[in-house]
Amino acid sequence: MSQALDTMESNPGAGHDAPAEVVEALADDDLRFKVWGGDWCPDCTDQLPRFAAVLDEAGVPADRVDQYPVEKVDGEKEGPGMDEHDVEYIPTVVVFRRDEEVARFVESANEPIAESLAGELTGKSS
Repeated sequence: MSQALDTMESNPGAGHDAPAEVVEALADDDLRFKVWGGDWCPDCTDQLPRFAAVLDEAGVPADRVDQYPVEKVDGEKEGPGMDEHDVEYIPTVVVFRRDEEVARFVESANEPIAESLAGELTGKSS
């Protein structure tokens, strides 16, 4: 199992305003989530707790969510798997189905992480 990010602690109740179709899309048992973030990062501390709450609401078990803490070293972001998965900005969430990347959220999209990923997964991206 990967290391834990404090920002991936679910904010109880925060996911309850996620549309049912978003929760349903993320509940797919074939999905695995890889999350890069930093507990020092304002975008991460703003976005990841709500995403974690939606994953909880969707019943996604912790063993299908890999967390990769990113640190700032000499002004550069460094963390496990960043090069391998082409991660430059955080938060980044990559969704895999049977080892194939099927959706990706990077830093700040026009909508929350869960909604963005669900849109990609269902073909209803904005």
